[in-house]
Amino acid sequence: MRKDNRQQAEPKGVYRVKNWAQYNKGLIARGDVTMWVEESLLVPPAKAQSPKRGHPLVYTDALIQGLLGLKQVFHLPLRALQGFAQSLRTLAFPTLPVPNYTTLSRRAQNLNVVLPASRTGESLHLVIDSTGLKLYGDGEWKVRKHGWSKRRTWRKVHLAMDANTGQIRAALMTHQDVGDGEVLADLLDQIPADTPIDTIGGDGAYDSKPCHAAIAARDAQPSIPPRDGAKPWSESTPGAAWRNEAIDVIEKSSRREWKAASGYHRRSLAETLMYRLKTLTGHSLWAREIGSQATEVAIRAGVLNRMVALARPQSVCIA
Repeated sequence: MRKDNRQQAEPKGVYRVKNWAQYNKGLIARGDVTMWVEESLLVPPAKAQSPKRGHPLVYTDALIQGLLGLKQVFHLPLRALQGFAQSLRTLAFPTLPVPNYTTLSRRAQNLNVVLPASRTGESLHLVIDSTGLKLYGDGEWKVRKHGWSKRRTWRKVHLAMDANTGQIRAALMTHQDVGDGEVLADLLDQIPADTPIDTIGGDGAYDSKPCHAAIAARDAQPSIPPRDGAKPWSESTPGAAWRNEAIDVIEKSSRREWKAASGYHRRSLAETLMYRLKTLTGHSLWAREIGSQATEVAIRAGVLNRMVALARPQSVCIA
């Protein structure tokens, strides 16, 4: 019998998907191989400039990115990916170039990944957060039962998503000890300077002067709660006016009321994004080299963007 006196959680709301027919078709299309093979992948490889015999062919970045995307969608090792691509060439795409698995592994170490994202022309409402992806080490059950024999190693993944479209606009992988606020400027640098940004939202980890300076440099409005016990900044500090006003409102009412009134709760979409990232692409990284790991994170972000472009549920609360 339970003896704790913890407060019962509020009942969860009941939601209904308004566009179920379209969303259902999009879920089915995620497994359609032809959807993942574009014309840019069918470009024949260029011959090496060196006349030496046995010099490897030069495959395009789009082909390498496309095949590595198939690897993430269907959860294939590199050798199985090569065999899968060869079967696609035999059955449906006779002009599809198929590099060796060693070529795929080598090119992944410094591949320039382009995130596919829809351009609506509207200002972005960015929500930013981070999560961890495992590399190797003992699992949770084994550590809880017997203790750890080899420390678990993982990488930190930082993502910036447009709350209006659900598209990931920037992705970055760092070491596990890097703080969230330290990489905000690097994430914003991945977004073209001519792309307007309306709001940038994050949790209290981004409540720092460098973060507010980076937000002000993009002429954007912050949506970041001041930390507990925060003190006002001088007026000359970038973002001080907005932050000082938020501190005053919280002192007069409450932090909960400020979050509801300011629209801060849209940041919860970033939590949903992290759940989709791990559910659809896995909780662990395949690669062992740092460069390949960064490429894999960017590939996964691009895969999620393609899936969101196919269909996105439109849910409404009914109870």
